[in-house]
Amino acid sequence: MFTTLARKYRNWRAYSSTVTELSRLTPRELDDLGISRGEIPAVARRAVIG
Repeated sequence: MFTTLARKYRNWRAYSSTVTELSRLTPRELDDLGISRGEIPAVARRAVIG
């Protein structure tokens, strides 16, 4: 059970960090990456899942 909680916490931290970093990018930088601002949560989820 503890390992499951620890894994979920690590995944949440990675998701949160990814959302924060992508949210700091300018629209031009996001466009260069091929994502829109509205796609940030989905991109962050995919980054955590792998």
